[in-house]
Amino acid sequence: MLSLLVAAVVSAWASSHPDGLEHVAESLGFADTARESVAAGSPLADYAAPGVADSRLSGGLAGLVGVGVVALVMALLLGWLRRGPADPGSLEPADREG
Repeated sequence: MLSLLVAAVVSAWASSHPDGLEHVAESLGFADTARESVAAGSPLADYAAPGVADSRLSGGLAGLVGVGVVALVMALLLGWLRRGPADPGSLEPADREG
């Protein structure tokens, strides 16, 4: 629940300054040599929801979608892990008569 609050509301006050890597690249003068990321065209690139003009709302929606995707992946992973092996007897050592 806290992650939803942070993603939707608190993210609106996140810093608009470049991150550390971008800052160093700009300071040292090689920021203009960067290539476009392969994920630049993805739906939530730059932490923004497509088609939403308000930047705070767009960032909040992108955060909510991100939290939802992570929650779904974790639920599926935990469900898969809880199932255990398909044949519980397959973990038992085979009885060998010799």
